[in-house]
Amino acid sequence: MTGVRPSLRRRPIGEPVLHARSFDLLCLTMGFVLLVHAAHLPWWLTTALGVILIARWQQRRRGGRNAPFWIKLPLIGLLLAAVILQNGTLFGREPGSAFAVGLLVLKLLESEQRRDARVGIAFACFALMSALLFDQGLVASLFVSLGLVPALATLRSLEEVEPQATPWSREFTPVLLVLLAAVPLSLFAFLFVPRLSTPLWGTPQNSQAVTGLSNRLAPGGMLDLMTDDTPALRVSFDGPPPPNTARYFRAYTMQLFDGDGWSPGSRSTRRPPSEAEYGKRIAYQASLEPTHDRVVPMLDLATMAPPDTVLRADHTVLANRRIDEVLSFSALAATSYRFEPSLDDGVRRDNLQLPMGSGPKARALAASWAQRYGADHAAIARAALAMFHADFSYTLAPAPLGRDRIDDFLFQTREGYCEHYASTFTFLMRAAGIPARVVTGYQGGYWNTTGSYLLVRRSDAHAWSEVWLEGRGWVRFDPTASVRPERVQLGAAAAAAGHGGEDGWFDMPWLRNLRDRWDVVNQWWNRGVIGFDALRQQGLLQPFGIAHAEVTDLALVFAVGCALLVAAALGWALFQRREGDALDACMRRLQRKLAKAGVSRRAGEGPKHFFARAARALPAQRNALERLSELYLRLRYGYDEPPPESVSEFGRAVKELKARRVVK
Repeated sequence: MTGVRPSLRRRPIGEPVLHARSFDLLCLTMGFVLLVHAAHLPWWLTTALGVILIARWQQRRRGGRNAPFWIKLPLIGLLLAAVILQNGTLFGREPGSAFAVGLLVLKLLESEQRRDARVGIAFACFALMSALLFDQGLVASLFVSLGLVPALATLRSLEEVEPQATPWSREFTPVLLVLLAAVPLSLFAFLFVPRLSTPLWGTPQNSQAVTGLSNRLAPGGMLDLMTDDTPALRVSFDGPPPPNTARYFRAYTMQLFDGDGWSPGSRSTRRPPSEAEYGKRIAYQASLEPTHDRVVPMLDLATMAPPDTVLRADHTVLANRRIDEVLSFSALAATSYRFEPSLDDGVRRDNLQLPMGSGPKARALAASWAQRYGADHAAIARAALAMFHADFSYTLAPAPLGRDRIDDFLFQTREGYCEHYASTFTFLMRAAGIPARVVTGYQGGYWNTTGSYLLVRRSDAHAWSEVWLEGRGWVRFDPTASVRPERVQLGAAAAAAGHGGEDGWFDMPWLRNLRDRWDVVNQWWNRGVIGFDALRQQGLLQPFGIAHAEVTDLALVFAVGCALLVAAALGWALFQRREGDALDACMRRLQRKLAKAGVSRRAGEGPKHFFARAARALPAQRNALERLSELYLRLRYGYDEPPPESVSEFGRAVKELKARRVVK
């Protein structure tokens, strides 16, 4: 960051000052960096930096120069204080990026010389790449790549003689061609530069998981998640997919209730996996989006844990480390099973526990069912489901609950979504003397016909209950399905829309097809680019008889490939049939045009004398010829290698020259 630290010293006199075009491109580059980071910067910081950038651009256009130190110094202090107050520290991904982008914009306040612009562009490219720490998706990566275009265009403009003479439409064309030519080498480096199995360095991450699934469930806590339409995981099956009613992805089981919310019990993490008898099983492959958490949602009941994960007693799966990258795995799911048919006394107590004084009316209702049905626990569960079906409604905007959430929901509001129903149903079962617990995860999903996989979105997050029945073990009960069957039969979108299918917008065939194809592209990006790890790289050379490519093998292939690419580029450059450089070619074109007008260049005549003689012979073109003479002499003798854009300008001037034959 010291490379972009605003300086309080005066610049040395005589250093070239930035042209207006170069400064405009520099501001465009800084603005693009700010735009790339805007998604994770505080809105007020993005707005403030945007105002500073625009104000500095307008001040420079009016002829202003560097901001005085008494303006720069307080702004740096304010930036530092704001970042620390917002994040509590200056270190980490979010505060570090905010401070870096802020310094980058403040660098404009003193960017007057070419050196300032080069330093700013160098750090702008670093800031662009740092945005990939937050999102490595296809759209984000393309946006970061586009940010290199104005940065490289700025560097080109620093070498131009008169950058203002280049039309804006032609400012970016050479840069795009250079980036296109760099694609083969970039692709080769992506494939064969040896990768590490773990990141080279780590940065503190935000502690909040982005799945929306939390290890605590309280009525109303899932509302933000249920309106989030971003993908959570994609699942493909070896055979036909299970019906929508069987698409339950288990993430957390929660046994402890404090009167306000549910959380997992420690007993489930200490015990070995509980006994289970499996019936029908389904083989599937899943691709889980980064969650920055360790929980791995698994279809129905997991029979074993994927590599680098642990199967816990409640048959939830926990990764050995946080999932900061796309996690792909294969698994078997049991859709018919008998799970923990005999219950440990400690587990039974955990799943019967209720806080003192909570839900007195609910306890009385559950006691009446227990008295009526006795030991028929399944009948008690059916009575609760029948009550929900008859008297309750499903909505994502329920009325707020009072202090006693259970009684207030049961006897006052009578409206809510999955959290409300799962929490209340589990409470009623425990009050009736039946072991029960809350389970959270995902339910449903959208079948992508183009890619033949199930797309589970974060809005498919769901909560349901498990009740322990004698001889059957843990049995799933979904009280939400009793209130709104569409939620389980057709998915979250159908329940939110309020009818038996998705809303008209998503039912449009062309939009559905477009959405499917776009998600297939994202799936390919996740598997082919983000999911390209050290293990997959080691198998690249299998077609050539190398089963496990070591670092030395990859390095050798990379070195040979780079040598071949460089040789091909040099061969293309050396075997071009050119006489001299591009400036000489333009000069020969001008000489031919003047020769047709009666002014031929003499043997041994220098360019200065030739232009002067042509101007005397062609008085109507005197001004144009004098301009061509000045530009040619500057390009030929003022540079070791004339700038391509200035040569192009000379060529256009030659093309536009209309020389008439001398009348004698």
